[in-house]
Amino acid sequence: MFILNAQSLRTHSFPERAFKKLTNRYKVAKKVEAIQLGLQDISNRQEALGIKNIGEGMSTSRSAQMLQDLRRSTPHAEEHVVVGLENEAYKLVNQLIDCRPRDVYMKIIKQICSSTKEQVEMVEKLQEHELGDFLHGHLKDNRYLIVLDNVWSPADLSCLAKKSSNDPDCLGSVFPDGGKGSRILLTTRYKESWDLFRRKAFLDIDAESYLPDLKELGEKMVDKCNGLPLAIVLLGGLLSKNMSHIEWKKVHDNMSAYLAKEGQIAGVMTMLNLSYIDLPSYLKPCFLHLSLFPEDYVISTRKLLLLWIYEGFVLQQDRQSMKDTAEIYLNELINRNLIQVVRTSVNARVMECRVHDFIQELAIEKAKEHNFIGTNIVVDPHLFPSSSPSLFSSKSRRQSIYYDFERYASIEHYSTPYLRSLLYFNLGGICRISQLDFITKCFKVLRVQDLEGLGIENVPSIIGELIHLRYLGLRHTGLKMLPLSIGNLRNLQTLDINNLKRVPDVIWKITNMRYLYIEEQEEDDPLKIDTVQNLQILSGITFNQWIRNNSSKLTCLEKLKIEGRCELVEEVEFSNSIGKLHSSLKSLYLKASDESSIPSLAMSSCPHLCKLDKKGRMQKLTETFKFPRNLSQLTLEACRLECDPMPILEKLPNLLTLRLRAGSYLGKEMHVSAYGFPRLQILQLLRFK
Repeated sequence: MFILNAQSLRTHSFPERAFKKLTNRYKVAKKVEAIQLGLQDISNRQEALGIKNIGEGMSTSRSAQMLQDLRRSTPHAEEHVVVGLENEAYKLVNQLIDCRPRDVYMKIIKQICSSTKEQVEMVEKLQEHELGDFLHGHLKDNRYLIVLDNVWSPADLSCLAKKSSNDPDCLGSVFPDGGKGSRILLTTRYKESWDLFRRKAFLDIDAESYLPDLKELGEKMVDKCNGLPLAIVLLGGLLSKNMSHIEWKKVHDNMSAYLAKEGQIAGVMTMLNLSYIDLPSYLKPCFLHLSLFPEDYVISTRKLLLLWIYEGFVLQQDRQSMKDTAEIYLNELINRNLIQVVRTSVNARVMECRVHDFIQELAIEKAKEHNFIGTNIVVDPHLFPSSSPSLFSSKSRRQSIYYDFERYASIEHYSTPYLRSLLYFNLGGICRISQLDFITKCFKVLRVQDLEGLGIENVPSIIGELIHLRYLGLRHTGLKMLPLSIGNLRNLQTLDINNLKRVPDVIWKITNMRYLYIEEQEEDDPLKIDTVQNLQILSGITFNQWIRNNSSKLTCLEKLKIEGRCELVEEVEFSNSIGKLHSSLKSLYLKASDESSIPSLAMSSCPHLCKLDKKGRMQKLTETFKFPRNLSQLTLEACRLECDPMPILEKLPNLLTLRLRAGSYLGKEMHVSAYGFPRLQILQLLRFK
């Protein structure tokens, strides 16, 4: 009956055919159930009468095994279903955490079949093997890619791909090949655990060169990680700091204590706790600060280091800037595998980073324990309508806002008068001027305010009352004007903003300023900055603004970016203004707008200059002897040079990186001598015609 009904359904669409087929199967299943009851009755009588099964009592186990194998035959099991993990497919599928095959089948069916509520309810009533049959029936006529993600914890489960069925026409593999190029992709946290640990703990040194007892301890600890790469990486980072047997034994004993206390606690959480406990006191606040960032958020290290400095986490070191010290802290956390590197510069400095979600969970947990943050995250009410942002701890010193700034602005904030840091993460909201008033009224001791990416029409003049403010981030806000009261922020050390119509000429009052970012000004009004003698980075000042200042007073300036029109700039005057920075300047970026040409200058008077970027027309390339001897990075773009630049550039003795980008050279050929560029490591030729 079922075969006849199935034959009649071949002209229907798949969803209709599939669910009618299930109905027929359900009816057949009832009859099969009756047959099974009859068979059970026969079996009972067989036992009572002493009748043996076929093969029982055979003289060899081989004959019995043959019968067993025949009963388990799988006529539609195909090979080449698993890509890249053929030898371990069975093991990996058996390691799906806290999961039954039925659950996996249901998840797949719901994604590949569109069905009504009634049809879903019918499917949910099916037994596990019936779900496997149904899934197989859909997949066998289609080309598919199934991804089983996060296969990473051992469990005693039957192999998903080898479920048998009571249907004689549907035995064996649930995932057929069918010769259509279908594949199953397994992503897993299982790797060669010891090799991974060895690379992290012993770095580039051969593990065999260490004492055998270290290796023995290491193998025991790796075994406790249950094959979890994140736990192994954290363990390696923790142990790499000290190669003594005493320290390794201490970590081993702590791991055992944690595991004994928590029972089956995941190895990764054990290692996270141990990694946090092992942090020196100066790194713990920096780690806790990571709790303020959204999950999987790509963090600008430039901003992160400044936030650490202004939060007071970075200790002043003799003969070393606080920013350099902060960068050392960052690299320590990276070496401990608590921060992941996203992007580096050509000289291997970390430009962007992120935090693994498990590590961030630990940071949030520990931050709340230490009142480092409170219940401080405003979430999207459409996603989490039940969450309430109104319960802030009076001890909370730091708050970060996700998604809904308007909602955050509408609640009472008088319970957090000692807030020191307020961060917003961009999701494009529009903020009216009245919504920013509460910041000044409620948070009188605020030191860090970063609203990057928040749409702002204007900043209220009362912002000048935030006299403790040290960091003000307003990048990508659409803001065109700043109030003159910004000059009252005498403790401000970083102002980060772009695309202003004009910068108010009050920066000269903020004598503690260290880092000033004001790129892409629309107008070229005068801007006095030569009184800000602590300035270390100045980015975005125009050529005309620059030459009107006495640069000899800027004795701490290390990084300078000048942009805008420069046709009225006198070359000798401009060259002299740069030469006055001879004792401090390390990085110079000149960007000419429109068709104006970059003024030529002799940079040999700046012996510390190691990085030079020029974007814009150049009359000719500076002679080799006019380049600073220590120049290691050079970028040219839109220079429109007509003469081959290589005969000059190849003589730079310490040049490591050379980038020639679009429009830098208009010729057809470039020639380099056999002995040119003695130290060059990176050459980039981009968009040459």
